[in-house]
Amino acid sequence: MVQTKEQLNGTASDFKLVGFSNFVHSNPKSDRFRVKQFHHIEFWCTDATNSAHRFSWGLGMPIVAKSDLSTGNLVHASYLIRSGDLNFLFTAPYSPSIAGNDLTRTASIPTFSHAVSRSFTASHGLAVRAIAVVVEDAEAAFNISVANGAKPSSSPIKLDHNVILSEVHLYGDVVLRYLSFNNSESTFLPGFEEVDETSSARGLDFGLRRLDHAVGNVPSVTEAVAYVKQFTGFHEFAEFTAEDVGTAESGLNSVVLANNDEMVLLPMNEPVYGTKRKSQIQTYLEHNEGAGVQHLALVSEDIFTTLREMRRRSGVGGFQFMPAPPPTYYKNLKSRAGDVLTDEMIKECEELGILVDRDTQGTLLQIFTKPLGDRPTVFIEIIQRLGCMLKDEEGKTFQKGGCGGFGKGNFSELFKSIEEYEKTLEAKVHTHAGMQHNEKCLQA
Repeated sequence: MVQTKEQLNGTASDFKLVGFSNFVHSNPKSDRFRVKQFHHIEFWCTDATNSAHRFSWGLGMPIVAKSDLSTGNLVHASYLIRSGDLNFLFTAPYSPSIAGNDLTRTASIPTFSHAVSRSFTASHGLAVRAIAVVVEDAEAAFNISVANGAKPSSSPIKLDHNVILSEVHLYGDVVLRYLSFNNSESTFLPGFEEVDETSSARGLDFGLRRLDHAVGNVPSVTEAVAYVKQFTGFHEFAEFTAEDVGTAESGLNSVVLANNDEMVLLPMNEPVYGTKRKSQIQTYLEHNEGAGVQHLALVSEDIFTTLREMRRRSGVGGFQFMPAPPPTYYKNLKSRAGDVLTDEMIKECEELGILVDRDTQGTLLQIFTKPLGDRPTVFIEIIQRLGCMLKDEEGKTFQKGGCGGFGKGNFSELFKSIEEYEKTLEAKVHTHAGMQHNEKCLQA
């Protein structure tokens, strides 16, 4: 029998998991303050230059802005890569001695801290520090959040061009960063300068366009969801339990929170216990030394083009992908999605290892990378959503948030591939330990 942390500890929460089949989606438009869209994701690392160039090369996202010694920043090096509305920021510290007595005066990210940054990377390695969203008023968003139970990380700070930045704790060492702009002409944020086109591979473009969702792994999803719902007012968009998406060996529970227009999606996962294998979520929590961002789902306008370009670079500094599902998966695909995907598209899905799922409104194409760094923690999902096209009040066409769902039908395939990947790592550890034991016996 699988169990949650609350069941093991005998604790209760106002929020209760009901599972996919019993969950009824509704949008109460309950945001406590207006949240417009994702703005950027900030990774903290020990070498921002190499991290930014690796992601730029592997994802087809040119480096477009910087804040470092060359721009007068004595506190941290930060490089921004961009594709469409998708922004990844990589930040690493300089020596505190360089900045002298004033450790924040020249920093373009005024909330940056040498001590916190070094502790963060020591605990988590390469990892997401901030999920930044554009709000109507970052000062009001902060005050409302804290008044409703959010743990403050940084009080509102007014930057040049009337940009306001504030932060609250989301989960683990990850912060939710609020940004509001008032006719800002900055390329990204004040203090950043554009990178010369000749040195940034500005024409690089694999078709990635925006961040769809940012997924967190937490010890207790009921506690995390209750906390975030309370201070943001976000509503539940979807829910999955181990019975819905697990395998015979392991599982997870997952809840997706959304803002009013359902374009800012924050899923959160927790491990389940009592299964044959340790939950992959628990493995993440151990290697990450706590809660954190598990993966980032990036929307492609043409997933086939994106995947072909990314796979060309997999062995030469890019990103590798989880193993593809067995051939039987694609033999059944025509009956499941033949009315949406052509035979040629189904063939390309098989060649590239793309998974396909659908709900009553749309279709989801998705694929997952292997972990991005040394630890089996954060990874990337590439997706394309088909269907759910709507028109706004001005007559502009847009796609409904979360169209096609979150791959419920593919969770088991993903779990199996991650389990197999973890087994290869475990086998190496056991083999190495056995060899060391034999050597000690021989020496004795």
